[in-house]
Amino acid sequence: MEIPLLSDVVIILGLAVVVILLFQRFRLPTILGFLATGVIAGPHGLSLINNTHDIEILAEIGVILLLFIIGMEFSLRQLAMIKRTVLLGGTTQVMATIVLVAGIMLMLNFTKGEAVFMGFLIALSSTAIVLKLLQDKAEINSPQGKVVLGILIFQDIIVVPMMLLSPLMAGGTQNIAWELFLMVSKGVLVILFVLVSARYLVPRLLYQVAQTRSKELFILSIVVICFAVAWLTSSLGLSLALGAFMAGLIISESEYSHQATSNILPFREIFTSFFFVSIGMLLDFGFMLQNLPVILLFTVATFFLKGFVATVAARILQYPMRVSILVGLSLFQVGEFAFILSNTGITYGLLSAETYQYFLSVSLLTMAVTPFVIQYYHRIASSVDSLLFKGGDPMPFENQKEQEHGELSDLNDHIVIIGFGINGRNVAKAAKHANIPYVIIELNAVTVRHERHLGEPILYGDAVHGTILTHVNTQKARVAVIAISDPEATKRIIAGIRQISDKVHIIVRTRFLQEMEENYRIGADEVIPEEFETSIEIFTRVLSKYLMPRDQIESFTTMIRSDNYDMLRSMTGRNSNMGSFEVDLPDIEVASLRVYTDDKEIINKPLLEADVRNRFSITIVAIKRESKTILDINAKTMINQGDIIYVVGKPDDVMRFNNYLRAD
Repeated sequence: MEIPLLSDVVIILGLAVVVILLFQRFRLPTILGFLATGVIAGPHGLSLINNTHDIEILAEIGVILLLFIIGMEFSLRQLAMIKRTVLLGGTTQVMATIVLVAGIMLMLNFTKGEAVFMGFLIALSSTAIVLKLLQDKAEINSPQGKVVLGILIFQDIIVVPMMLLSPLMAGGTQNIAWELFLMVSKGVLVILFVLVSARYLVPRLLYQVAQTRSKELFILSIVVICFAVAWLTSSLGLSLALGAFMAGLIISESEYSHQATSNILPFREIFTSFFFVSIGMLLDFGFMLQNLPVILLFTVATFFLKGFVATVAARILQYPMRVSILVGLSLFQVGEFAFILSNTGITYGLLSAETYQYFLSVSLLTMAVTPFVIQYYHRIASSVDSLLFKGGDPMPFENQKEQEHGELSDLNDHIVIIGFGINGRNVAKAAKHANIPYVIIELNAVTVRHERHLGEPILYGDAVHGTILTHVNTQKARVAVIAISDPEATKRIIAGIRQISDKVHIIVRTRFLQEMEENYRIGADEVIPEEFETSIEIFTRVLSKYLMPRDQIESFTTMIRSDNYDMLRSMTGRNSNMGSFEVDLPDIEVASLRVYTDDKEIINKPLLEADVRNRFSITIVAIKRESKTILDINAKTMINQGDIIYVVGKPDDVMRFNNYLRAD
């Protein structure tokens, strides 16, 4: 029996493999490969696919799974940690973009509904492309990465209300107030359903399913919850995508969300590929070529308008101009959720066929140039910053105290701490404890304000600028500690310090090995890679467990660090200059064991009578009883049920004694 859809699926996936392999060779995002696949295979390309309706059904499933995953990854607790960036930055970016785009569309004689809806579409950026590119550059935790993430989270959330408002803007009803009331009522009903399900129903159901330890049953339950809630919202007149998002929210509040996400991801990747392919099929390449000058004009306008608005949003969040420009250069494109929303606009007549083709062309072009812009966005931001402020970004958001300038000018032989994250805080605590003078430079104005109230010598500013480094007397400092999560900014700060002083000892914290050599070349004195230090700490604890003498462990770790981690960087270890290092590991074990047994042979009996040493060939060295630790172990010492006892012996003997203590 022939299945027509099967041949289409084979053609699409086969062509996608070839196209994406080609795109990966040029380091282009996978999403662009799927869009290009759709353009090639679609009716406006080689017409390889005849039944586009079936592909659209698969694409709809992809949208459902995409929003389902977004819902599962969305946590109210995590949102609270970056709520200022999400709410203030996201609201500013989305609302300002909608207003500006709607104004332009009204001047082009579009109706109010069409103008606002186009503002909805343009306001959304590509979460998939931007986050992937920032992760590849190891900048997701940088200041610009955090702002971009917060704004993208807001966009992912706001797309749901946009879908609900679109039918009302289409003017399909005479009684807008009644329709709005119905929509709000349905929304409240869905929210109550989500709260009750997330709190009571789903956790109990998934607990029962998890008890069976059946992977198949667990996956089936997750898929049923996803599509059932999507079907429910669709029955109420709301969108399938909204239901999928709500289903994800229900599961996100349970302890099974991570396992559910890992199980659904493979399905999402397959079906969302059909979504992007279906979008590519809709693009009329001939139309694009015929109207290329106008399309390029709209693309450039979108780039500058969205880039400007996102820059202003980051500036309102009190970030320096350089970081704000980086945010603008990350969020200028039109994103994948705009494609989902555009289907709603077509359904309700808010997008004509011609306008839709313009929108598709502009969207695809902005997405296509995003990787190239982000690749060079540090250079672009630095050039614009230097052009606007001559390399000295003013600090309008934090009024520096007049007496502060006097205090800073008196600093000498101090520590300059750049970045006040976990590492920066720890350095500051150690300096304070050792009575060493220090000053902190931090980009987050909220952190600066809070820490200054607590008495910390902290200054708002971007250490990339030489004026900030001079302001804190870096040229008179003994040590500069760079503890930020922005590799490019780190390099520029090192170079900036070396321009004003050769004697400052620069210590740099990096996340990855590949950043070490470049930082040393620029002028860093010490580079501490987190991934190697974590490895050293882990292995130090391993050696401690094997009872290696502490001085020998310290000697071992010192040699690794003094050799610039060469032993860890070498795959075989043959190139290491550390020499031989042999360890004689004793065949004994130190362990802490809890007493569960109530056996009267040892419980509440003096150790002399219990004869533990002879019976089990182990030695008890300490006992922890409640909050008290007993170190004076003698023949009269007794073991009680619930004690934690510390023993020394051969591993087999310790295991045998542990089994005895755990017996009922």
